[in-house]
Amino acid sequence: MSEASGTSPLGGRRLLVVSTNYAPELTGIGPYATQLAEHWAASGARVRALTGLPHYPSWQVEEEYRGVWRTVEIRGGVGVHRRRHYVPPRQTALKRAAFEASVLATGLLAPPPGRPDAVISQMPSLAGGVLGARIARRHRVPHIPVVQDLMGAAAAQSGIRGGGRAAAVAAAAERYALRAAALVGIIHESFVPGVRALGVDPGRIRIVPNWTHVQGPTADRAATRARLGWPADTPVILHSGNMGLKQGLEVLVDTARLAPDVRVVLMGGGNQRDALRARAEGLPNVDFLQPAGAEEFTDVLAAADVLAVTQRASVLDMSVPSKLTSYFTSARPVIASVADEGGTADEVRRSGAGVLVAPEDPAALLEAVRKLAADPAAADALGAEGPRYVARHLSREAGLARFDALLAEVLPDTRGSHRR
Repeated sequence: MSEASGTSPLGGRRLLVVSTNYAPELTGIGPYATQLAEHWAASGARVRALTGLPHYPSWQVEEEYRGVWRTVEIRGGVGVHRRRHYVPPRQTALKRAAFEASVLATGLLAPPPGRPDAVISQMPSLAGGVLGARIARRHRVPHIPVVQDLMGAAAAQSGIRGGGRAAAVAAAAERYALRAAALVGIIHESFVPGVRALGVDPGRIRIVPNWTHVQGPTADRAATRARLGWPADTPVILHSGNMGLKQGLEVLVDTARLAPDVRVVLMGGGNQRDALRARAEGLPNVDFLQPAGAEEFTDVLAAADVLAVTQRASVLDMSVPSKLTSYFTSARPVIASVADEGGTADEVRRSGAGVLVAPEDPAALLEAVRKLAADPAAADALGAEGPRYVARHLSREAGLARFDALLAEVLPDTRGSHRR
């Protein structure tokens, strides 16, 4: 419940949230940055967000923002300052560097006016982390970066062209953003070694898991399947979200090639979408869908038989996909084609809502799909663990409270009267 600014510990505080992604983006880190900023605004803080133009996961600027250089919007009580930047349609190390450099340049040239009391930045954006650190240093206020992905590790592990050279540059930018931070938030404990290696004192690391930012399914499952053209007797395995290099989605296309009786659905956008469509040419059992709208998103997830999270075998400690929170909410079983020792595997095991198979192994993935399809009761029981895990650990209220606690640490008088 919102608190009046006169009674909330955050009343009158000036907070700046720096995140390359923000609403109206529906996937990735955008919803988390948006809900966090709006939560603080509802709690009485004066919140600004410094962000880019909506482009994720399609990696194309949304129509209404094309040609825009700078704009300020009011969304949910937050002053949203958007700055134009380069958006690469395909990912290479050089193009990603140009993207980050353009975000950094426009943010440095035109930051939001005024002096914040604290700066909170969302990383995987290297530019967002560096911007947050620079703005906080300029005003001599606390900086709290939140590590959603480790981009240095991502460049090395994801298979991006030129990734080896990019990894050193990315790690240097991460080190700059993190080492002087008041506190560093990480979404999963598997990030601790990587963050410590960047020079962060472990006493300043706090675990702030992502929360489920979507509502549970409400539509009739059979009706949704019929609307989507999925036969009741055909097993459907669905992947939702970004189609990038690190996801290794080729394994799903190759699974469809092995099993004409199984339907593979790839829902979303990303720089690998065209390459995946080319790989799937001639396969009638592979569908490509545009991202579902917020009102039907979990209904579409729940209509599938199995939800897939895939990563290249080399991806270990740099990413825990935010899609898992939505998957768990949908109450369908998850098949994780990921490295067994990585953070994603840890999260699936912890939830009890899915099974693990070897990454980049379509035969192993197909075997898991067939096993679940042959035992619907067991599949339903596995999927039912997802909402239970969400209720215990991933509620929006619990997630936002963890961020309130971060602010209370760096701005301790938020526990008492507010400062103007």
